[in-house]
Amino acid sequence: MKINRLQMAVWLALSMPVAMAQAPAPAAPASAAPAAPTQGPGVQSARDAREPQVLATCKHPPAPPTFKLPPGFTPPTGEPQEYSVAGIAGVVAGEEQWKKIWSVQGNNADGLVGTDDGGLLIAQNSNSAVVKLDKDGNLAVLFKDTNTGGALSMSKKGALFIVQRGLYPSVWQLRPQRKLLADKYQGDPLDCLGSVINDLTADSHGGVYFTDGGLYYVDAKGVITKYGEDLSTNGIILSPDEKTLYVTNKDTVVAFDVKSGGALAHQRDFAKLPGAGDGATIDAQGRLYVTARGKDGVHVFSLKGEALGDIPTPYPVISVAFGGPGKKTLYAVAETGKSPAQAATILAIPMIATGYAGRAK
Repeated sequence: MKINRLQMAVWLALSMPVAMAQAPAPAAPASAAPAAPTQGPGVQSARDAREPQVLATCKHPPAPPTFKLPPGFTPPTGEPQEYSVAGIAGVVAGEEQWKKIWSVQGNNADGLVGTDDGGLLIAQNSNSAVVKLDKDGNLAVLFKDTNTGGALSMSKKGALFIVQRGLYPSVWQLRPQRKLLADKYQGDPLDCLGSVINDLTADSHGGVYFTDGGLYYVDAKGVITKYGEDLSTNGIILSPDEKTLYVTNKDTVVAFDVKSGGALAHQRDFAKLPGAGDGATIDAQGRLYVTARGKDGVHVFSLKGEALGDIPTPYPVISVAFGGPGKKTLYAVAETGKSPAQAATILAIPMIATGYAGRAK
């Protein structure tokens, strides 16, 4: 799950007042669950006990964090909600139901990518791994030691990339060759950006757009450039023709024109969300699918940014991607743990729309 500094601060604030008012608790019995680790791998950089030491080295220190609730943010309750899919013309039929296809404890499902054989690639924060869930529900570990691996993206040429969220965050290529793409901006480690590296979308030139509080592009040579003004980002996706980049900005989606060499221009508001945006994907018609806090479900927009409707979900959802045979299934990662505990379930729903076949995500 994508957890930024703001969410972590809120969750800690919600869980701390009672403990602070009481005397120190006695030692936990031997049968109690082990305490959460204080450093990685498996711990996002902002929660790592060593992070202050890294931030002390920043030539360009991050701005002090501001702990304001984003629009629509509520901690996950772990309880399913009633929902009904009304249907969206050309997108999804009415009364379709989400099906649970896989569940996992911990922060171990995010950044989905559909594969040509009907499987799903899943990034695991806590396990620092990338796993593949095949069409028959079998699970296999593809990559280990990803240093708190977050979202995944695959380019039109089949190159697979990941953002790593542990101490000293980074962008890596996993296939065809596993190699570091970038871990520094302006000479500083990416920790100094002051957020958590969240999502990415790979272009066909070996570069990657990623979000880390702001919006960044790392080219095939590992050079990072920042774009955009007044952004607070999370989900990100390229259009099918790679001429437009969409990125969430709090409770809106912002669009940019993609120029030569991956440069971005003409920032503009594209769509309005019911809460803070999270994951995003596209279909073959270029329609945009976005998850957002404030109204559980997947929110669908036309090429013009018109709201076409919502696909409600029984739980809050984060990542979203097309996959399955013919890319006729929409998958979403649902938060099924009660905050601050974490658990996730992969949900699937049949679609009328078809995912874009030219790029995995």
